[in-house]
Amino acid sequence: MNTDIYFYSGTGNSLWTARRLADELGGAALHPISKIEAVSPGVSGGSVGLVFPVHIWGVPHKVLQFIDLLPADTSHYYFAVAVNGGQVAATLIQLRKVMAGKGIALSAGYDLVMPSNYIPWGSPGPEEKWKERITRADNKIKRISHEISQKKVVPMEKGPFWQNILFSWLYRMSVKHVAEMDKSFHTDEKCNSCGICEKTCPASNIGMVDGRPAWRHSCEQCLACIQWCPREAIQYGKKTHLYKRYHHPEVSLSDIMACAPASGAYKRNNTV
Repeated sequence: MNTDIYFYSGTGNSLWTARRLADELGGAALHPISKIEAVSPGVSGGSVGLVFPVHIWGVPHKVLQFIDLLPADTSHYYFAVAVNGGQVAATLIQLRKVMAGKGIALSAGYDLVMPSNYIPWGSPGPEEKWKERITRADNKIKRISHEISQKKVVPMEKGPFWQNILFSWLYRMSVKHVAEMDKSFHTDEKCNSCGICEKTCPASNIGMVDGRPAWRHSCEQCLACIQWCPREAIQYGKKTHLYKRYHHPEVSLSDIMACAPASGAYKRNNTV
């Protein structure tokens, strides 16, 4: 099956998902969205997949930027997987509408629950529990890969009605403020100026100033910087020092660094 999978990942859940889909589909080509800048990606496969994390109950800004680059297209089969910590809400409905506005039909949209990486709200829980989530996710990937390989048109998966209404409203109210939410990041005395935070940021939002990371207010809230810091020296607010860090156990630091932009901060358009 000739398939291109475009993925966006900060702590590895979506990268792992894209890899597993590629394996099940028979060697689909993988493309990190963070490396695609200001030019049409030139979709070539017969099927095109989007794999991304749910941010504040909606589609991440970087993924919306990517979709904006896509030309109108009725010749390919499009599918999407929204990776989340348990509340997909109306993310895939939003994605379908955005793509329809570009003349692209989203034929299938799947909700994939994985361990939560949003450390400002706590840890992902006991290891045995989040490993159970990964196992269930792997089983679902095997099932949906069969549907994708047959290019089935299926309804977008979504949360309960109340969640879709409430969380969609919260997304609309919050999304314009995400870029500056990095004001709550800071480093403690454990920082040794290794620069890994700068090298893992998929938004090129971090630069090193006097040996310490400085956030440039183009944040995506992916939490790559705090979760990959080897010394746990990056904190967000006042409580993250109490919580265990998380990144997908089958994704390495070098994997994430290879997916991040080479250099330079991208400019965020806050009009979405």
